[in-house]
Amino acid sequence: MGRESDNMTKAFPVWRSMMFVPANIPRFVEKAHTRGADAYIVDLEDSVVEAEKAAARGIVQDVAATVGQAGADVIVRINRPWRHAVRDLEAAVSPGVHTIAMPKVGDAGHVQAIAEICDELEAERGMTPGHTKLWALVETAAGLFNAREIAGAHDRLIGLSLGSEDFALDIGMAPDVDGLYPPTMECVYAARAAGIMPLGFLGSIAGFGDIEAFRALIQRSRALGFVASSCIHPAQVPVLNELYGPSAEEVDWAHRVIDGFAEAEADGRGSFQLDGKMIDIPIVVRAERLMARHDALKTRAARAAAMTEASR
Repeated sequence: MGRESDNMTKAFPVWRSMMFVPANIPRFVEKAHTRGADAYIVDLEDSVVEAEKAAARGIVQDVAATVGQAGADVIVRINRPWRHAVRDLEAAVSPGVHTIAMPKVGDAGHVQAIAEICDELEAERGMTPGHTKLWALVETAAGLFNAREIAGAHDRLIGLSLGSEDFALDIGMAPDVDGLYPPTMECVYAARAAGIMPLGFLGSIAGFGDIEAFRALIQRSRALGFVASSCIHPAQVPVLNELYGPSAEEVDWAHRVIDGFAEAEADGRGSFQLDGKMIDIPIVVRAERLMARHDALKTRAARAAAMTEASR
């Protein structure tokens, strides 16, 4: 081990799937923890109408406790207008909320302002400094041009993604894969350059009726560097969990790469052949990362199972 580059050393949550849950719809909240997602996004933004936002804000801690009861991380998506955003943060920042999802981030200053508010709230509430992580959603053309600065704006930031529907609306284009490919990949590049997680997938989050088409999109998206994604329907969760996690075949390959390279190193060689391909350091690092993710997911699953058993 020990071959990771400097921009890949930050500790990240082990996410494959993050399912949206409207904060103000009890039937969705009550069943959410049974859906198997790695994280739940308690939504205070688009899925909550203006007249219900104050009420949703008032119950966000109860909702967070309910959706997180089986061990999943809790994310709260706040609103963009500052008068809403500050009140949302005051309601959300707590030990039971892992991450704040920030919509319509236009520049680095937006991230830094949110981070400063989190600093103040954590200090007031006796929380561990830096507990609350941030996830930035780029949803405008102006935000896209600032994506790299946004991605590197603050140490609290762990993820970056393109908000496909809002971005397409801002551009005036159809939210299809052809149009969304370039801006989506710009966000992947910006995230990787900053050493944070590229979240999402190619295409629009709004489509959930065709699961096989969704599966194909996730397969392609993982190959392009995405590590996890939000979703809006429970049927999408198992697809994300399967395809954004290592398969048994990949785990077997990674074991053989790591073991083969150890033997090569012992013989003083920096490469070796496996399955008709030359294996050297970049491929070994890829195998090590895959195994680290596999092990982290096993640990997460064991913890969730223990929590479920304890609650019976």
